[in-house]
Amino acid sequence: MPDRAPQPVDRQLPTDEARDLISLVRDIARHEIAPKAAEEEDAGRFPREVFTLLSRSGLLGLPYDAEYGGGDQPYEIYLQVLEELAAARLTVGLGLSVHTLASYALAAHGTKQQHADHLPAMLGGGLLGAYALSEPASGSDAASLRTKAVRDGDDWVLTGTKAWITHGGVADFYTVMARTGVEGPRGITAFLVPGDAEGLSAAAPEKKMGLKGSPTAQIHLDGVRIPDERRIGEEGQGFAIALSALDSGRLGIAACAIGLAQAALDEAVAYAADRRQFGRPIADFQGLRFMLADMATQIEAGRALYLAAARLRDAGRPFAREAAMAKLFCTDTAMRVTTDAVQVLGGYGYTADFPVERYMREAKVLQIVEGTNQIQRMVIARHVAGPESR
Repeated sequence: MPDRAPQPVDRQLPTDEARDLISLVRDIARHEIAPKAAEEEDAGRFPREVFTLLSRSGLLGLPYDAEYGGGDQPYEIYLQVLEELAAARLTVGLGLSVHTLASYALAAHGTKQQHADHLPAMLGGGLLGAYALSEPASGSDAASLRTKAVRDGDDWVLTGTKAWITHGGVADFYTVMARTGVEGPRGITAFLVPGDAEGLSAAAPEKKMGLKGSPTAQIHLDGVRIPDERRIGEEGQGFAIALSALDSGRLGIAACAIGLAQAALDEAVAYAADRRQFGRPIADFQGLRFMLADMATQIEAGRALYLAAARLRDAGRPFAREAAMAKLFCTDTAMRVTTDAVQVLGGYGYTADFPVERYMREAKVLQIVEGTNQIQRMVIARHVAGPESR
């Protein structure tokens, strides 16, 4: 494999604190994550100890209030942390994004008492979260979910199955959307369910083409009883909470996609500089140079797009359209760039001796999770052209 190390991304960071934070993340990525990424992904090993390290380093709650163990960082900075982690290993970057998504409902819609009771452990106490919205028969049509929560005195009893749950079976808490009322979006409520709750179990992890180190599994709730204190928001507010969380979560996926694409570009550039054919480096050939130029341009455009959306969020302005655009563009970019990286490496790119084949397999799922890219186009079109005629 090439020995040439890639140059770090030149980030325009607003403060010394942000620069120190990125430096810390790069150190962790370089020494604790990247060296074991290929071996552990091939073995399907989930790096729980890495998330423990991230928690101890103050990185699991970056965009949330310092009062409860968060980092008080704007999304503009948090997303760049995600990008750095995803470039080292997508399982880790995506895992942090999912944990942030799972923490959102309570952080944004919980009561002061709920914040005090739960957020410190969720944001800085070593816990790892999962987000449970999808079901076997309700993916893109999430409002048709069937998992039920029935009131029983001061408790709720949850019954149903959730599907495609990242961290399923290893999470310490699940943010679960369940039906408490009428059909449709107005009958859904959000709950914070402990990972060790009686009646909660996980199926065997899905066998996936990529992200093998990140467990994805169905979660079964068989009469799981939780107190009303763990209901998040008002009854019937759960679907609105879920959609709000996904707007922010899509920015996380966009940042992870750019990190993955950047890693693929770095590998392609290093290989092209070292690989010689016809007496000179293949990086000298115009056809390949143009490929690298296009890859770099797409990455920079994606980075600018997700950062622009993040700045809207940080300013308290609407950003749902821009989040959908960023998720769409950045994940499509990751798929194109990783595919081109395999082409740059030729036959070697198709082998497990180089990481680009893994990057290409991993990129595909980013076009699917947290709203397929077809759904993103629907969201964008509604903002541009108005709602569909009925």
